[in-house]
Amino acid sequence: MVKITDVARHAGVSPSTVSYALSGKRPISEETRQRIEASIRELGYRPHAGARALASSRSNVLALVVPLRAGIHVPVVMQFAVSVVTAARRHDHDVLLLTQEEGEEGLRRVADTALVDALIVMDVQLHDPRLPLLRALDRPSVLIGFPAGPAGLTCIDLDFKAAGELCVERLARLGHRVVALVGSPPEVYVRGTAFAQRVVEGFTAAADRGGLASSVHPCEASPAAARRVAEQLLREQPALTGVVVHNEPVLEPLIDAFGQLGLRVPVDLSVTAICPDELAENVRVPVTSVAIPSTEVGARAVELLMKKLGGTDVPEATLLAPRLTERASTAPRTLTP
Repeated sequence: MVKITDVARHAGVSPSTVSYALSGKRPISEETRQRIEASIRELGYRPHAGARALASSRSNVLALVVPLRAGIHVPVVMQFAVSVVTAARRHDHDVLLLTQEEGEEGLRRVADTALVDALIVMDVQLHDPRLPLLRALDRPSVLIGFPAGPAGLTCIDLDFKAAGELCVERLARLGHRVVALVGSPPEVYVRGTAFAQRVVEGFTAAADRGGLASSVHPCEASPAAARRVAEQLLREQPALTGVVVHNEPVLEPLIDAFGQLGLRVPVDLSVTAICPDELAENVRVPVTSVAIPSTEVGARAVELLMKKLGGTDVPEATLLAPRLTERASTAPRTLTP
């Protein structure tokens, strides 16, 4: 087993200097640090996690706060969680997953102990009651999501407003003039969940700019609810030819429901979605979609947090531009004689 003394000998420094490089307790020159890091890589040295935590007064644990509230789509949340865990391990950190809906009390309980060094917070609401505490904590945090007032916070996410706009703009370019958004379950909007509200904002803004008739329909995450929404849309908007779906569980049931009601995708109805690529690709009719970049968002959230832990300034806002992939579910509008 490689020891700290082996690293010191290889790098031509004292063992205490190697310890300072690992713990950050004392400044050392950049040249010396790079030489030590090169020796660590070459020798394959891995510091003992407990000793390192003791030396640096850190736990080397990050908290990932993901309250599993009603209406949340757990498979997509878990994609973010896996990405965070994978990125954290690259920095020799573990992740404590907090899933209870405890608000400020739960955050404070964790922050008041030496259990975690920093926090990543998901399921952010526009007017999230946790924000004042996050601003006041002596531990750094990163939000995956953008509240209405993000000043003084570090936030990263897909630009969901632009994603909603991109879906509508694609339908408009194909000639569709009557469009609808089949959105998240109603309770998601009642909570003011930021990403869902941003999609509605972008969808509505793009439809208004383009002079399109539009409507927004929250939908419970079940095939029966998808059928009811499809029936409602055809009853209330008989000229409908374009649909945007932002509700992963109902994507395929909705397409099936429209088919049972006599509308073929994409001959009679074009469908776009905001969802993971693997879902859009494997629907019976592969769906034109804006991808949810969970792997990139999770990894970059950890990178931001590592920089904050190291005392490096980071941008307050990181918005990832949406990427739309064309598939078989969209086509130019067919004009009926």
